[in-house]
Amino acid sequence: MSRSRSPRPERSFFEASLTGSDPELAAIIAGELRRQADQIELIASENLVSRAVLEAQGSVFTNKTVEGYPGHRYYGGSEWADALERLAAERACRLFGCRHANVQPHSGSQANQTVYQALLAPGDRILSMELAMGGHLSHGAPPNQSGKLFDVSHYGVRRQDARIDMDEVAALAHSHRPKLIIAGASAYPRRIDFAEFRRIADSVGAWLLVDMAHIAGLVAGDAHPSPIPHAHVTTTTTYKSLRGARGGMVLTDDDDLQRRFASALFPGIQGSAMLHAMAGKAACLGEALSPAFAGYAAATVANAQTLAGAIQRRDFEVVSGGTDTALLLLDLRSRGLTGRQASDRLEQAGLTCNKNAVPFDSEKPTVTSGLRISSAVGTTRGFGPAEFADIGAWIADVLDELAAVDSLEACRATREKAAGLCAKFPIYTSF
Repeated sequence: MSRSRSPRPERSFFEASLTGSDPELAAIIAGELRRQADQIELIASENLVSRAVLEAQGSVFTNKTVEGYPGHRYYGGSEWADALERLAAERACRLFGCRHANVQPHSGSQANQTVYQALLAPGDRILSMELAMGGHLSHGAPPNQSGKLFDVSHYGVRRQDARIDMDEVAALAHSHRPKLIIAGASAYPRRIDFAEFRRIADSVGAWLLVDMAHIAGLVAGDAHPSPIPHAHVTTTTTYKSLRGARGGMVLTDDDDLQRRFASALFPGIQGSAMLHAMAGKAACLGEALSPAFAGYAAATVANAQTLAGAIQRRDFEVVSGGTDTALLLLDLRSRGLTGRQASDRLEQAGLTCNKNAVPFDSEKPTVTSGLRISSAVGTTRGFGPAEFADIGAWIADVLDELAAVDSLEACRATREKAAGLCAKFPIYTSF
């Protein structure tokens, strides 16, 4: 009886490029590369990574599966996976000045879920910033799992200055008696008083979680105060202003909490770690440890402030009057525009941003009355104050035209200017 043999793989399986093996997919990726190269990216949750991060994330760690933690894996062949995870965690601890870093979360939301799994039971009380005031979906917003599992109360901002009212936070904490207080936001442009949040948390016996996803790069570069000394636990993403691979981390100085977070994440929340993403995290953390990164962080804040000033000079309202971070919010209600209208028209003009609710917004979340804009990507490209002053003027030109006349003249002119600026500051020449 003859025995069938498994076919030997063709060498092309291991050697053929994407262009050669799947031109349809390659064309889509090439299109995205052109979009990133030719448009001015202003979305606060995005950035451009280095070629080193791209190489690390596209490495042979894509082939490896592990569960558990270094030295205690459920799979063999984990020598280099252990070395990778230890390196990423050590770099995170060194960068942020903490004792423990869990680098396995697939996202910032799953990092937050890890904390909830470790510290809370269903029905426990949380106090966090309201989504419509600048908070994050995973902080207990009603549509999110966190809002369905826990009893959540929200604080907001003052009408007169769009700043967090710490007296209101304290009053809500004492009336609600939460088990967990969350500080951190996705659309709040000002510094948060982490020390006061900790004082309030201690006064009601609550844990304090700081989600620093949007400011992590600024904290790493000493351009923003660190929450680490004040929070029981800090979560973050590794992209946005940290300029790295997409993913999350959980940081703490507490030995016992670190063990609780480890078991809450695996096996409580996730199974296998994504080692290719972890390699990208390790690469970006190494870059953030370099002296040059502090210059990037400082420039990101300065450029955001320049951008805010340029827009304000055209009589647009910037929420809270400015920014201390990489992002700012435009309130378009005085122009009679919605965020959706504005973001669509700006994209036509080569300026990519996102619609966003502003405090006390009456529009639906799918429409909004504002725009969220960031300097993080442009600063990575090399834009400085002069470029951001121009970008602010271009935004005003396009939105003034949209509000006043049925014309695309300023839109078309801005698209040409944006393309010209991008050509002076190229990104990857190939992928």
